[in-house]
Amino acid sequence: MKFSEQWLRTWVNPQVSREELVARLSMVGLEVDAVTPVAGEFSGVVVGEVLSTEQHPDADKLRVCQVSNGSETFQVVCGAPNVRPGLKIPFAMIGAKLPGDFKIKKAKLRGVESNGMLCSETELQIGTDDSGLMELAEDAPVGGDLRGYLGLDDASIEIGLTPNRGDCLSIAGLAREVGAIYAAEVSPVDVAPVAATHDEVRPVEVLAPKACPRYLGRVIRGVDLSRPTPLWMVERLRRSDIRSIDAVVDVTNYVMLELGQPLHAFDLAEINGGIRVRMAEEQEKIVLLDGQEVSLRADTLVIADHQRALAIAGVMGGEHSGVSASTQDLFLESAFFDTIALAGKARSYGLHTDASHRYERGVDSQLARRAMERATALLLQIVGGSAGPVIDVTSEADLPEVAPIVLRAERIDQMLGLELPAGQVVSLLSALGLGVVEKSQGCWEVSVPSHRFDISLEVDLIEELGRLYGYDRLPVRYPQARLAPEAKPEARAELPAFRRLLVARGYQEAITYSFIDPKLFELFSPGVEPLQLANPISSDMAAMRSTLWPGLIKALQYNLNRQQTRVRLFESGLRFVGQLGELKQEAMLAGVVTGSRLPEAWSNGRETVDFHDMKADIEAVLGYAGDASAYTFIAAEHPALHPGQTARIEREGRLVGYAGSLHPELAATLDIDQPVYLFELLIAEISEGRLPRFSELSRFPEVRRDLAILVATDVPAGDVLGCIREAAGDNLADLKLFDVYQGKGIDPLSKSMAVGLTWQHPSRTLTDDEVSGAMQKILASLEERYNATLRK
Repeated sequence: MKFSEQWLRTWVNPQVSREELVARLSMVGLEVDAVTPVAGEFSGVVVGEVLSTEQHPDADKLRVCQVSNGSETFQVVCGAPNVRPGLKIPFAMIGAKLPGDFKIKKAKLRGVESNGMLCSETELQIGTDDSGLMELAEDAPVGGDLRGYLGLDDASIEIGLTPNRGDCLSIAGLAREVGAIYAAEVSPVDVAPVAATHDEVRPVEVLAPKACPRYLGRVIRGVDLSRPTPLWMVERLRRSDIRSIDAVVDVTNYVMLELGQPLHAFDLAEINGGIRVRMAEEQEKIVLLDGQEVSLRADTLVIADHQRALAIAGVMGGEHSGVSASTQDLFLESAFFDTIALAGKARSYGLHTDASHRYERGVDSQLARRAMERATALLLQIVGGSAGPVIDVTSEADLPEVAPIVLRAERIDQMLGLELPAGQVVSLLSALGLGVVEKSQGCWEVSVPSHRFDISLEVDLIEELGRLYGYDRLPVRYPQARLAPEAKPEARAELPAFRRLLVARGYQEAITYSFIDPKLFELFSPGVEPLQLANPISSDMAAMRSTLWPGLIKALQYNLNRQQTRVRLFESGLRFVGQLGELKQEAMLAGVVTGSRLPEAWSNGRETVDFHDMKADIEAVLGYAGDASAYTFIAAEHPALHPGQTARIEREGRLVGYAGSLHPELAATLDIDQPVYLFELLIAEISEGRLPRFSELSRFPEVRRDLAILVATDVPAGDVLGCIREAAGDNLADLKLFDVYQGKGIDPLSKSMAVGLTWQHPSRTLTDDEVSGAMQKILASLEERYNATLRK
């Protein structure tokens, strides 16, 4: 919001400089964005009066004017199209200095002497109209200093308000703040009720009282719109960045800036019947004041008559009912609209107005009558006419109401870090217009006025105390707390360790969105109902992911499309399983691998990565906490993974995650033409491990035996190794699977597995008979359980 410093000081005038006032406003949360002089630097310019004009003898577009400064008459040559006898204008006399360090001297224009210069707005940097001379009011004092007459030693101050401070979008609201900051007296404008001089009214029906709890209307007859807006009002509007249009519109804008209440005036002749405040009909048409036609939605509040919509409530009026040069009678509107009902409506139609800016942030629910009386008085003063009675339709049940708030001294001390005296608490809050009543020692009950719709909690009151006391004066006090160090379980591996491990194994970390395309969700989790977002960022980010794979696959595609032939990515994050009420958010660690096994180099081969490469990475992660033997890989199925190349990872019967190759159909759908391997692990299941235990190294020799057996091809190697461990006895120190063979010399339904077994006793040397006995026991167990035979 922009406002004139001089205008503000007519309400409240603390004895401080402009710089100090600007700095203090910023410190209390009303951040000043800019301070701009309302006019350029000039001197020697007075109010002049054109006494007569004659055509220049040698130039068609120039006039030779006789101009008075109140005591003398000067000949001035002027080319402005609007120069005429009787006009009062800015007159830069000989010796005057204009903006840009331009000094006025005697001159001759086409052979005619000119003693001074008649000025336009742009030449004095007062406004932007350069079409002709700046026209002053008829009662302007001839010879008076122009800067003093127009009050040009002023500044336009622009403040950037946060959305909760709509109460400061007016001179009245700013004056309240400044008065409270400096404990200065505020002198509001005197608003007296305007007595009705005729009894004409228009009936008002409010059919949407929740959206419009209060609506006031008044008929003003016999206005004369040929009368100009007073210069003082035009200047105050200009310095607030509002262009003067006509006297009626200027008055409504002026009262909005002065008091904070948006108003609207309709041409009474264009209203059929009475006023109806209602919700729009779907696709109802209205042509707005800016000339555009819009189709209204059913959730839009409108001001209508008995035939059609006249305005979008709180946003903009319609063209056909707007005030024009032919308007003779007005219907003046002043209303309170609910903030929620109007929130976002202007933006949804591509509009933004001063009225909508205020209504969306909040307007005083008790201000409508005062603004109506103020606007009426100004209109009668400027454009004449006679006012009728005010029609007031109010739904008290729908007006906002704030219950009294209890404020405690100990809470103030806790949040601000200082003890404010009780008298200072009362004086600071009372200066803002809040009612403060002491209930007990160190406890007050505070009633909130209607203009402070942003205050509803105790912390809001404490914020007000902090603002007015001064944030820069609050003491610096560091928080104190007894902090006991938490024991860190040695058997637990944290997520950062897994990240470092995967990076060390050649992976790069990816971070993708938790929101994914519902179509992508269906590809990876067919038949599962996704958790849909109520207000998604975009249509392709409308569902919460139930697995981290969709985001990783999109990152993989991005890299493949940019000629990255070797990709290894991992991500940690939450997946969302189920719907609201039964939603599970689980921390996951997932990865994707494709391309060559090793980076391209002269010493590396060109083999492509396979399932076993990824499995080695997974086993490194699972074994990081020191309990790798607790996990098992079991052949399984997953809708996103290749049948026959999918493993379910378990720990003591609990699901830990899945690993496998991307399903060929899914790969084709995603336009991926090379093998891709995926894994996903529950972090909670892989973090808990076991502590290593010391065992003394045996001084006795190891005994190794190699064993080659034939088993059916569908028997998992892990099951075979588990059977061997059970039968080998306690002295088995190591077991390795070092060869698997299928082919020539082997039954097509069988496979050969070669394992190396190492025994070692901690306190003696094992005998051949003990080792041979263990071998026989292993063979017998394998034969019994898997029909395995010794390969010959």
